[in-house]
Amino acid sequence: MTDYFQEMGWRELEDGEQPNHLLHMARFLIDFGMYDDNFTGEWPRLPPPASKESVKNLKEVKIEDENQNCPICLKKFNINDTAKEMPCHHLFHEKCILTWLNQTNSCPFCRHELPTDNEGYEAFKKEKKRSEQRKEDIEALHNSMFS
Repeated sequence: MTDYFQEMGWRELEDGEQPNHLLHMARFLIDFGMYDDNFTGEWPRLPPPASKESVKNLKEVKIEDENQNCPICLKKFNINDTAKEMPCHHLFHEKCILTWLNQTNSCPFCRHELPTDNEGYEAFKKEKKRSEQRKEDIEALHNSMFS
């Protein structure tokens, strides 16, 4: 009969040898769902910049109401100024929004996301969306069976 260490392919610590605490911490994070190789949790950092194509395709709009202001710099638009319009219909000074979108892909006002050129982030978004859809499907199935 094998003992625990042989069964797991490990060995006992020698006299004076210390355990690798980083391995213990990594195991703890994995066991409690705080770390996942497939990034099924949250994206671990600020989302990447918006794709060059989506930034290039932002509409230019003429300002007709002087009571509007740019949500980034908070300065009022002048009548007949041109502004960039995000797909969520928020308006920004061109310099303000281009500087912002070079850092991250979302609207600074409502967080509507533009596509990125980062394949890893796009795959993460698709997997997150699929995961949410699976939860909704399971809930709908559960409700149809038990209601």
